[in-house]
Formats: sequence, C-alpha cells, structure tokens
Amino acid sequence: MSFLCSMRKFLDRVHYALSGWLQFFRTEKNGQIQMLAAVLVVIVGLWLGISAVEWMAVAFCIGAVLALEMVNSAIETLCNLVQPEKDVRIKFIKDVAAGAVLWMVCMAIIVGVAIFLPKIWALLLRP
Repeated sequence: MSFLCSMRKFLDRVHYALSGWLQFFRTEKNGQIQMLAAVLVVIVGLWLGISAVEWMAVAFCIGAVLALEMVNSAIETLCNLVQPEKDVRIKFIKDVAAGAVLWMVCMAIIVGVAIFLPKIWALLLRP
C-alpha cells in the first residue's frame, strides 16, 4: 500500500509540474519566443545532421534557457505579489533573475554559432 501511495504522490507532482509547463507556455511571451527559437534550432540541427555530442550541447542549452526563463517568470510573479509598488530591492531581484536568463541565452548563442556556423559555411562554399 505504501508503494501505491508513494507512486500516487509522485504522479501528482508530475501532474503539477506539467501544469506549470502548460501555464508558462500559454501565458509567457518570452517563453513562447524561446520555444519557437528552440523548434527552429532543432529543425536546423536535423537539416544539418549535427552529431550526437552536438545534440547534447544543443539540448542542454535549450533546456537551460527555458528552465531559467521559467524560474525568472516565477520570481517576477512572486515579487509582484509580495510588493506591487515599485521598490529598488524588488527591481534588483527581478533584474538579476532576468540577467541570468540573458547570460544563458548568450552562452547558448555561442554554442549554436560554434556548432552551426561551420556547417552552414561548408554548405555555402560547396561547389
């Protein structure tokens, strides 16, 4: 019985997490834009035939950017709930959270350029 109860609790937590994903992608414009970018990157990766190791780097970057954006959205929502008025401390918290997303996006762009640019360049130079 204990196993079934534990399994039910686990499935409930998975359900809540999936609900969070759906809410995030339905309501957050930045998340929608980043998901669109991720889909385009996957399409280009399939078209260029990137290696398994390159797929791991791309998947990690996509996952990290989307996860950080979700955390950033949660932090911003919590800050707005706790302190609806402008507050320099809340601004700092929100700016740092947004900065973390921007930092990861920059790292993902560097990884993407390193993986995709040589392949695209080779296609363009092919006779």
